[in-house]
Amino acid sequence: MSEARAKSAPQKAMEKLGLVRDIDLALHLPLRYEDETRIIPIAALHDNEPAQVEGVVVDCQVELRSRRQLLVRLKDDSGTLLLRFLHFYPSQQKQMSAATRLRVRGEARIGFFGREMVHPVVKVVDEDTPLAQSLTPVYPASAQLPQAYLRKAVASGLARADLREILPPGTVPRGLPTLKEALTYLHHPPPSASLAALHEHQHPAWHRLKFEELLAQQLSQLQAQRERALLVAPALRARPGGLHERLLAALPFQLTGAQQRVAEEIAQDLARPQPTHRLLQGDVGSGKTVVAALAAAVAIDAGWQCALMAPTEILAEQHFRKLIGWLEPLGLKVAWITGSVKGKARQKMLDAAASGEAQLIVGTHAVIEDKVKFAKLGLAVIDEQHRFGVAQRLALRDKLKAGADAGRPQGGARPLGGQEPQATWGSTVPLEPHLLMMSATPIPRTLAMTYFADLDVSTIDELPPGRSPIVTKVFTESKRHDVVDKIRSAVADGAQVYWVCPLVEESEAVDLRNATETHAELSAALPGVSVGLLHGRMSPTDKAAVMAQFSGGAMSVLVATTVIEVGVDVPNASLMVIEHAERFGLAQLHQLRGRVGRGAKASVCVLIYSPPLSDTGKARLKAMAETTDGFEIARRDLDIRGPGEFMGARQSGAELLRFADLQEDAPLLVAARALAPRLLDEHPEAARRQVARWLGTKAEFLKA
Repeated sequence: MSEARAKSAPQKAMEKLGLVRDIDLALHLPLRYEDETRIIPIAALHDNEPAQVEGVVVDCQVELRSRRQLLVRLKDDSGTLLLRFLHFYPSQQKQMSAATRLRVRGEARIGFFGREMVHPVVKVVDEDTPLAQSLTPVYPASAQLPQAYLRKAVASGLARADLREILPPGTVPRGLPTLKEALTYLHHPPPSASLAALHEHQHPAWHRLKFEELLAQQLSQLQAQRERALLVAPALRARPGGLHERLLAALPFQLTGAQQRVAEEIAQDLARPQPTHRLLQGDVGSGKTVVAALAAAVAIDAGWQCALMAPTEILAEQHFRKLIGWLEPLGLKVAWITGSVKGKARQKMLDAAASGEAQLIVGTHAVIEDKVKFAKLGLAVIDEQHRFGVAQRLALRDKLKAGADAGRPQGGARPLGGQEPQATWGSTVPLEPHLLMMSATPIPRTLAMTYFADLDVSTIDELPPGRSPIVTKVFTESKRHDVVDKIRSAVADGAQVYWVCPLVEESEAVDLRNATETHAELSAALPGVSVGLLHGRMSPTDKAAVMAQFSGGAMSVLVATTVIEVGVDVPNASLMVIEHAERFGLAQLHQLRGRVGRGAKASVCVLIYSPPLSDTGKARLKAMAETTDGFEIARRDLDIRGPGEFMGARQSGAELLRFADLQEDAPLLVAARALAPRLLDEHPEAARRQVARWLGTKAEFLKA
């Protein structure tokens, strides 16, 4: 292999790690440090402690005992150390020949035959070879990227990177070093540095990086919010006695106080000629769909279309059925567009959306396909939007913008639907639709301040009356037969039961009972009971048929995978069994539990696990047993998983916060949040450079 080709592997590995720009290298911080600044006498070595010694080789030989190994005896003025190599090359044996001076670093073992190190790091030195002047960094790397190569590349990038201070004097929290000082310290700490403060990211140098990162993130969010404020959207005003009031009067239930409050917040947003960008969050079963229906009624009454998009066909169909039941009696046309709708039926729906005949379009990601056109899209509602990838959400944003602009009247004329002309109708600025996102995964306050700082957030913090409390019980796999007995008695009392399995078919990698096997087992154990099966590999038609049987009460037990996680609403179902609960995330367990407790019957959620449990598994099941409060569940989930994983889906797994910890660094977050508007107003160029340095193209993800 040529030298040029040999160099290409580390270069490719660096690109894979995102180490492209000098600033990328400067911000590639060590995982840990090794102390090569001191030499320890061999006699002073402690068992199982890393150390560096220096001495002369007195003996080097290959021994053949139980296995072939290279044994090297090293001596200094205080004693002798055995170096043991179980894997070695002839060149290494030659390198460590007798009378050679070596500097050796590794973890000492002190046993019956004296002191030894296994596979230490070895360097040939002279008596006057200088020691390192700073701690040696150990960087995140890969098999194709040796530490020596990476250290040299990082040092070079750090020297070349433009680390001049961007932030104006007086804006950085007192006591923090400059960015250049902070990075220089973290890459090359002095021998006196506190390793504990470095490893725990509590040194002032770490605080400076965290503050800079949080500030860039806050600036990006605030800039996105301000850019939206300059955009033009149709002003959708609710009319006295209009469609939304007729819908309220027709509903078979009263809204809770929380639902009324958030519906009013959304109505006020829609009335403005700037695009709404609001997140509607509420615990499972809190009644978000009816709030979305009221928003849709306002938009439709103003003469515009509304699109509602959900990540799964089951969830989209659940919304579709509810919305048809509420809106079609009021004379509205609701269209249904998903991947499973084919042929003439699909074309009919596409034509209805394009002509404006369909005032509300409900579907999955099929709604953003190229063939789907809107006549005059004024409002888009996205349920569980974090489940859509970044590419899908960016495509949706472009699609919705085109759909809204299609409804702009030409020459300042009255818009379709009869609203009064707006001052903006004659402008050439593209129209944006209003955007309402819904999530049943409540967001802890610190996350809302960062990942959703560009959104207005409405929270339904009250469950509708008549919902039964859910008792959560935890059992080991050995109690499985007791759970089946519980199902038998529940069905005899007229209840319906979910049994959730993690997988559909056997996997050699994961020893889990599959849904098919469990379905057969329960069918045999419950003679005379209708037991259904639902999983992701079934056709949409078959899924719909099974759900119709279960929803209609013809089926007593439904064995399912997590396709029933969100959106399924069967009030008579009062028992949920989740098998291998330790395999599920906390938010997912809470979502699944939310499928019961939707009626008047007292409900139970049974979590079955297979011991032994990991610490994380124990924490999840403990949280589930102790609380049904979705906001408390979210807080504990943040504690367990951390912010990057908790909200990782917003950017398809790419963590936007590499250094800051939202739990530990709340004071820095508050300071960054306070500084961001001041920086944008008074020092816009500094704000732009700060975002470019820290986020680059990732800033676009925050807008999706």
